[in-house]
Amino acid sequence: MRATIDITLQRLREGLRGTPYEGKVYLVGGYVRDKLLGRPLPSDIDLVLEGDALELAQFLYERGLAEHHPVTYPRFGTAMVHVAGALVELVSARAESYQHTSRKPDAVRPATLQTDALRRDFTVNTLLENLHTGEILDPLGTARTDLQAKVLRTPRDPHETFHEDPLRMLRAVRFAAQLGFTIDTGVYQAIVDEAERLAIVSIERIQTEFTRLMDLPQAHEGLHMLLKTRLLHQFGEPLLPMVGCTQNEYHLYDVWGHSLKTVESIDPSGLEMPAWELRMAALLHDVGKPATRTVDSDGSVHFYEHDRVGAQIAAEWLRSLRYSNVTIERIATLVRMHMRPGFYTPEWKDSAVRRLIRDAGALLEPLLRLVQADIRAQRQEVPHADIDALRLRIQQVQASQPIAPWQSPLTGKQIMERFGLGPGPLVGLIKSYLEEQVLEGRLDPSDVEGAWRLAEQFLQERAAPAES
Repeated sequence: MRATIDITLQRLREGLRGTPYEGKVYLVGGYVRDKLLGRPLPSDIDLVLEGDALELAQFLYERGLAEHHPVTYPRFGTAMVHVAGALVELVSARAESYQHTSRKPDAVRPATLQTDALRRDFTVNTLLENLHTGEILDPLGTARTDLQAKVLRTPRDPHETFHEDPLRMLRAVRFAAQLGFTIDTGVYQAIVDEAERLAIVSIERIQTEFTRLMDLPQAHEGLHMLLKTRLLHQFGEPLLPMVGCTQNEYHLYDVWGHSLKTVESIDPSGLEMPAWELRMAALLHDVGKPATRTVDSDGSVHFYEHDRVGAQIAAEWLRSLRYSNVTIERIATLVRMHMRPGFYTPEWKDSAVRRLIRDAGALLEPLLRLVQADIRAQRQEVPHADIDALRLRIQQVQASQPIAPWQSPLTGKQIMERFGLGPGPLVGLIKSYLEEQVLEGRLDPSDVEGAWRLAEQFLQERAAPAES
């Protein structure tokens, strides 16, 4: 991505050289911050100028630098274009005012670069780099110091900053986790004080910011801060019962602490599944425990069917956050199945391994990664399933018989035509019975005649009168 950004900046510099814009356009925000920190650079860039950003965007388009006609937001003085494949957002230096009921400014007016810096979220995001000279400007005079101290501070009174745009509180948590920064004491207290203000932010915006947090390797740190600042209380109520829910002898932590340790232990490398989805499954894998907690007369703690209940809670919560059906299904499936690999022993029959492969489908490896993280977050001195051994066993079973034929040799249509049945549960029962015979190794998936014999036997046994 660095090569693309470098090419984008080179084209912008050359395209604006010798024009009235030369020396008057500045890089701002994440690009400048991350460059000075020596961190990987973002995939997009923000430009600011004391002037009309919409006119600049149109100028870039007319000179052939922008790949499409600008997308403009005249009310906010912003425009977006793509240059050399990278997204470029152009902003007019501005001052803003807000209504109490909205995080969107209701009045925008042109301003200086220094005034523009005051409206931004954190001081470390106010640094400017002149596009042509490379000069670094610190309009507020505090950003460089805060960047070196690795502290998040707001340009103005934090209560005002967060009251105007409460989404900045979630961004504070994400930046702190992502950059390894601390949140200034006054800023932290302002987040606690203004947490309920998050209610005016659309659930889609909250979802986007929460997803960005869960995509970080340090997501567990951000989750801890969300709880302590009470931001989690505003959109994650189903997760709160995990806090303080004590467990059994297998665990060191309450359900919440264990879940954060599981998130921390997740290894998403090399998977097609997005890292944030797997971490979300780790966060939610035991969300059903508080609702299913029981204590025997001898003091033993159990969580019967917490996997099934947890999958329901997870799906409902993710649906309330407007995640896609595909995402919800993947995460809920992992939550529902996370106990099964943990019961593995070398005594498992091949048929049990086949059922696990079949039921997990494309989520098999993510499921194994989740279970390994779950185990790492428990007491290590108690016995646990050997997931690496299970993974090897899976490979052996898959090599001996490909997964594709692990199904009934007969289709539902064939069964209905042969036995004169209409659509209904009985047809599904016959197919499921035949599939079980295949998984158990009693029926070859290509043995149609054998399947007919077993199907007839199945129907005869169901029709036989029970003995008195």
